Amino acid sequence: MTMRSSRAALSVVFLGLLAGPAIYLRLSEAESTRTRSIDTAGHKDLLDRYGFVLNDETTAAGLDFLHQVPRIDQQLEHIEPQVAAMGAAVSVVDFDRDGWQDFYVTSSAPGSRNRLYQNQHDGTFVDVAAEVGLADLNQPGSGACMGSVWADLDNDGFEDVLVYKWGRSQLLRNNGGKSFEAVNQTSGLPDWSNVGAATLLDFDRDGLLDVFLAGYWPDEVKLEQLEHTRIMPESFEYAKNGGRKLLLRNRGDWRFEDVTQQVGINSTRWTLAVVAADFNGDAFPDLFLANDYGVSELFLNEGGAAFREVGKDAGIGYAPKSGMNAAVGDVLNQGRLAIYETNISEEGVLIQGNNLWFPSGKDDSLKFENLASVMGVEIGGWSFGAQFGDLNNDGFVDLYLTNGYVSGDPGTSYWYDFSEITGGHSKIISDAKNWPPMKGRSLSGHQQKHLWLNDGAGRFQDVASLVGVDDRYDGRAVALADLDNNGTLDVLVANQRGPLLLYRNRVATNRHWIDFELEGSNSNRSAIGAQVRVWWNGQQQLQELAAATGYAAQNQRRLHFGLGDQTEVDRVTIRWPSGTEQTIEHPTVDTVHKLEEPQ
Repeated sequence: MTMRSSRAALSVVFLGLLAGPAIYLRLSEAESTRTRSIDTAGHKDLLDRYGFVLNDETTAAGLDFLHQVPRIDQQLEHIEPQVAAMGAAVSVVDFDRDGWQDFYVTSSAPGSRNRLYQNQHDGTFVDVAAEVGLADLNQPGSGACMGSVWADLDNDGFEDVLVYKWGRSQLLRNNGGKSFEAVNQTSGLPDWSNVGAATLLDFDRDGLLDVFLAGYWPDEVKLEQLEHTRIMPESFEYAKNGGRKLLLRNRGDWRFEDVTQQVGINSTRWTLAVVAADFNGDAFPDLFLANDYGVSELFLNEGGAAFREVGKDAGIGYAPKSGMNAAVGDVLNQGRLAIYETNISEEGVLIQGNNLWFPSGKDDSLKFENLASVMGVEIGGWSFGAQFGDLNNDGFVDLYLTNGYVSGDPGTSYWYDFSEITGGHSKIISDAKNWPPMKGRSLSGHQQKHLWLNDGAGRFQDVASLVGVDDRYDGRAVALADLDNNGTLDVLVANQRGPLLLYRNRVATNRHWIDFELEGSNSNRSAIGAQVRVWWNGQQQLQELAAATGYAAQNQRRLHFGLGDQTEVDRVTIRWPSGTEQTIEHPTVDTVHKLEEPQ
């Protein structure tokens, strides 16, 4: 992976003008007060001090998933824990449209089964993946599942799914929340591509969501059966021999056209995460790629006709690191989206530091500055997935981080041997046979997770162990969702070679909130790409509805805003993906608002 530091920036302009239809859904008394097996009295001090507490309710919720790793060719057996260190993913989706959040998790071994956990409305979940046709996607010879991303690709009202793989990725159509049907024969997906990240976006704003696939390994590599071992990155800092990128334009009727070269995307870096969002305020979604073994990339969307890579000019593409996460959040409530990108930090060995790319450009210039150190979210171990979300409903987005690469035998370390290969010539580095055997040793394993609370003044405080986060699995993906419909964000964590975890959230009773579920009409029906800005108590907060976010993860599609002790919102402005702008005055708080795009 790589080293050094970076900086970046990001700017978004947004105004709402048109009033439109709104449906206000106040939760029932039973729903809004539902919390499970959390001793409120026992946590009173924590609730008073931090405003929330998390409780591991994995078993109580009926979750028994254990991730299994990809199968690797015997020629890579000496470094198998590193090569097979990905594939644990989690995505939140209300697949049956009953108003309750469900979630999908992937396994990666041949014959292992993915799970679709359906919300039972009582704090428990039942796996229905086999019943609906989403379990058996790790068929021998078809590659390994790496994750999934959900949205309504045919605008029929139900969320479809792209399951991306090191191998044959699959598009599956949601048949009314009852079953899923593979549509690969017309989808335009590659027969084989080692996709490490993917997202859905309407890059040309035609009302149909397009598919973006980001390769990690080159396409010709089949990790289960190698022709040779010269498959590793050519450099730990500037590798360009990774997987290709694919942008597939949605032509309707489940037909997709490869327009990658046509729009000017030609990266072959080792991408681990991608997020699509409007970073320059022109209402067209751009693409940020967090790349391993090198520099990040930012592709600006030029009116839906082409993309232009501007990472270096914008400040994010000049310092190589080990990018593994891409999440966006308005960290200072200034109506500007920052990007959180994770990297590697190991005390006494390698301090790359994570990046918090904050928009610092003036006069509409796209510039980013790395404020991770200033804000206190730089050092996170061997960091993977991270998400922004207001966990204590105080009105500022917090940051949950997973970490840990390979947890081998306690007390052992592979770092010295690892450093030997990192300084080698490209021909030495790129051949796996030259990498020292791991022999059961740890490489940044058994790490404490981080949960940083945002104080609203530019600093984050780590409270993970204090509020109940004490696992030390090798964390990969994290997703946030209100699983109880009670106005708080719960936390789902997918762990490599480990269990899926559910941390149920209990928030202090004096904290208020407001949520939005958007449905497009002229825009894509999932409203992916919409920007919502909430104004209250002299401040504002901007959120953009993205498909994939973090690493191998997707949050709930419902946008959640904490309000602290405020009981009134001044107004909400919405910029729909089509460009239509809408304003809603004084919406009710502690309520889920279902909004349809004005015609």
